[in-house]
Amino acid sequence: MTTTIIGYPRIGEKRELKFATQKYWKHQITADELHTAGRELRQHHWQTVQAAGIDQVPTGDFSFFDTTLDTAFLLNLVPQRFKALALNPLDEYFALARGYQGDAGDEKALSMKKWFNTNYHYIVPEFDRDTEIQVVGTKLFDEFAEAKKLGINARPSLIGPYTLLRLSRFLDGLTPDDFLPSLAAAYARIITKLRALGADWIQLDEPALVYDQTAKDLDRFTQLYDTILAAKGDGHILLQTYFGDVRDSYKLITTLPFDGLGLDFIEGPKNKDIVLENGLPDSLTLFAGVINGKNIWRTNYQKALALLAELHQPTTRLVLSTSSSLLHVPYTVRHEHHIPADEKKYLAFAEEKLAELVDLDHIRQNGTDTLAYQENAALFATPRYVENKTLNAQIAALQPADYQRTPDRATRLAIQAKELKLPLLPTTTIGSFPQTAAVRRNRAKLRRGEIDEAAYNAFNEEETKRWLKFQEDIGLDVLVHGEFERNDMVEYFGEQLEGFRFTDNGWVQSYGTRGVKPPIIWGDVARTHPITVATTVFAQSQTSKLVKGMLTGPVTILNWSFPRDDVSNKLSTEQIALALQGEVLDLEKHGIKIIQIDEPALRENLPLRQSDWYRQYLDWAVPAFRLVASKVQPTTQIHTHMCYSEFGDIIQAIDDLDADVISFEASRADFTLLDIIKQVHFQTHVGPGVYDIHSPRIPSEEEIVDIIHHILAKLPADNVWINPDCGLKTREEPEAKQALINMVAAAKQVRGELEHANQPTL
Repeated sequence: MTTTIIGYPRIGEKRELKFATQKYWKHQITADELHTAGRELRQHHWQTVQAAGIDQVPTGDFSFFDTTLDTAFLLNLVPQRFKALALNPLDEYFALARGYQGDAGDEKALSMKKWFNTNYHYIVPEFDRDTEIQVVGTKLFDEFAEAKKLGINARPSLIGPYTLLRLSRFLDGLTPDDFLPSLAAAYARIITKLRALGADWIQLDEPALVYDQTAKDLDRFTQLYDTILAAKGDGHILLQTYFGDVRDSYKLITTLPFDGLGLDFIEGPKNKDIVLENGLPDSLTLFAGVINGKNIWRTNYQKALALLAELHQPTTRLVLSTSSSLLHVPYTVRHEHHIPADEKKYLAFAEEKLAELVDLDHIRQNGTDTLAYQENAALFATPRYVENKTLNAQIAALQPADYQRTPDRATRLAIQAKELKLPLLPTTTIGSFPQTAAVRRNRAKLRRGEIDEAAYNAFNEEETKRWLKFQEDIGLDVLVHGEFERNDMVEYFGEQLEGFRFTDNGWVQSYGTRGVKPPIIWGDVARTHPITVATTVFAQSQTSKLVKGMLTGPVTILNWSFPRDDVSNKLSTEQIALALQGEVLDLEKHGIKIIQIDEPALRENLPLRQSDWYRQYLDWAVPAFRLVASKVQPTTQIHTHMCYSEFGDIIQAIDDLDADVISFEASRADFTLLDIIKQVHFQTHVGPGVYDIHSPRIPSEEEIVDIIHHILAKLPADNVWINPDCGLKTREEPEAKQALINMVAAAKQVRGELEHANQPTL
């Protein structure tokens, strides 16, 4: 064995899994038909990987929603409130992920969080006093047996117990220590069963090892694996890590009887020094992650081979692998028909990365005279773009004052209160409204040349007017235009800026059936014309109420794109920030008084080790946001929005963004962030999302009233906005409308309560 991968995209090269799953949700196909579609898709993927020449193919990485949720089901980690619904197993599975509202009951979904430093979301397992860990699921075992029957050299894989505990939520005063023995015993049973089915190598993913580790953490890891490794017999256990380095745990790992160790040498460059300084046991095979699993650029073979040559010094037991699962890149470049051939040759998606692994293995064995090496060397000898020297000189000349807004926030908020004249607990939405089939058809017609730009815009303006009227009718205080002209919040801005490239089918799974198509930052980024001004000004002309300008922030545009690999992320983000600054000032000049600069991905690229947070990231990410709005007038109110991240540990950095108002996802997290906001005397006004837009369930007015009361028990009413968790583009129109009607009614009820309570008594 010389080549392998950690995991493969599961949505399909044409998003087959997305469409099949959504048909099941709409009762258009049966559970059996969905399972058949899943089986055909994963078998095609296994055969693709093996046919490419990869020696060992992982199984267990396929999922109808999320592999962390799959692991929870395997281990009976299903809260009693979901079991009480008495649904069939597939619907119970989806209920945990999406919530349930129907004849069997009404339950909110489990929490959803970002997977380490990626835009992928995982479902957070829950441990409570009723948790009884058992090996009850069969999916892991069935899929391994399925692959073996097809003649696939399969390696079953699942999330390891240590990472599972680090990512889970513990209720009723419980801690991970309460579950160590039972969880270790369950994993030992899994290993035993897989060995009985014929598994030689078994992959346990432990990316949590790249976090900072305490002595207590390492003790938990040891307790778990002392039991698990005793069950392997003469089998082989691969401990797989990714997204960083294992500086804290390497010595421990290499004393335990693992058979393979997977290390990321792309995002964890320190791993090379760790291995060279400490060596490897003769019995341990190094699975070297030398192909970037998270970006789309071709691998520089000269650099990769030099790294492999260094790693070969302490060990000859070397397997070439990806740095992470290929889940985080699109399926294949083959379906990209609008990227010129002279540019497409620089790109490698999942399928192409398989070929790169085989190329590197072949070159290692046969030398650099091979054609693959010569072609790769020629590629990297050719410049990819022409530098914008004027722009980079402008960035180099920026001074500290360019990142500061005046006057201070408290003074601005007082000025804005007089200017905007908003009521107590003002209501708004995050920005987008449902992208209906008609909206998507209109965009497709423009793309195919069936209508011209004027007809396209006319349709969108009618949609905007329709939704503005709805917002006025239900009594929303600050309106939005609905974003019907936008395909994706990042791709849309990239299309309007210099320096980006776009794919036809470069879909990457974000959560469940939700895919995103990240643009590619190709070169220097600059704004050449207004982007959102016309649509926002049109919307404002249709109503006497305030309409927000809606922008995607510079850090999110970077983090939700495939970034360049030839310059720093800091430089690219500053380029984007300057471009957006021009857009903000144009909106202000045209009379837009509230401008929202969304940064949902601010935390996403935060280094996984706390000691690196500021020096490597926040010290430039926070100023980049401030640069966008630093020149607006104090009367202009700047909003931002963040979602699905653990913000508590960077709450000061969020306050330092110096926005006037922030809305954030809160409903799936039980509003725990409110306690932190209260403790740190957070200065930014806040809009904690009062209902979960990623679930089809509709919250009642009474439910939202209770949530608002909960918010006001922790935060002063003068500082609170009322809004959903996130944008509504993925929801069906009836769901979105009824939820908003209930939200506004709830806000008005609580507003009335507060006003009545403040009336003087006679």
